[in-house]
Amino acid sequence: MRYATTSEVERDIALKAATLAVQRGQLIVMPTDTVYGVAADAFDLKAVPELLAAKGRGRDMPPPVLISAATTIDAIAVDVPDWARALIEKFWPGPLTLVCTQQKSLRWDLGDSRGTVAVRMPDHPLALELLERTGPLAVSSANRTGMPAATDADQAEEMLGEKVALVLDAGPSPGSEASTIVDVTATPGRVLRPGALGLDELNAVLEPLGAPLADED
Repeated sequence: MRYATTSEVERDIALKAATLAVQRGQLIVMPTDTVYGVAADAFDLKAVPELLAAKGRGRDMPPPVLISAATTIDAIAVDVPDWARALIEKFWPGPLTLVCTQQKSLRWDLGDSRGTVAVRMPDHPLALELLERTGPLAVSSANRTGMPAATDADQAEEMLGEKVALVLDAGPSPGSEASTIVDVTATPGRVLRPGALGLDELNAVLEPLGAPLADED
């Protein structure tokens, strides 16, 4: 089912339906500040594998986790360096994903993550409101693997409509480029995937701290 979010009434109905679907262990399509994403409860041991299957991915490509507040990172990650927190302060919410060492006590299975978790706080009001209601969501771009990421609800529904319980339609994505992924599990950190934020932008924050990122090459 597809839900419009243009009016306040529609928005509330859509968010309630999406929250209920997530709580039931179903997959949903949601907007973010970069591209549309397919989402599941990060702690649901059945839903996350279904998310990977819907995209045509294996366990070797675990999905990132989206959160509604920067402080939540300390509930799911450990040993986050000070320079990484400087990036969080500057670029969250926004198109920056940080690969961190995960809390060992967490009861989830995101795939073969090798003790890490990729975390992001999206800069999209509807996404943040949904995350406040559901808690952390495992979210990957709403597309079949090998196809372009969906930048509107039509594209997402065309590729994943049969795999998801509902689609939240918030119009075209504000951005069309995926987030930049930075590994912060060691110093210096390094860019794992170039994206909406360039290396120069990131290092403008980090160079004064003496912790510039290694070039992605």
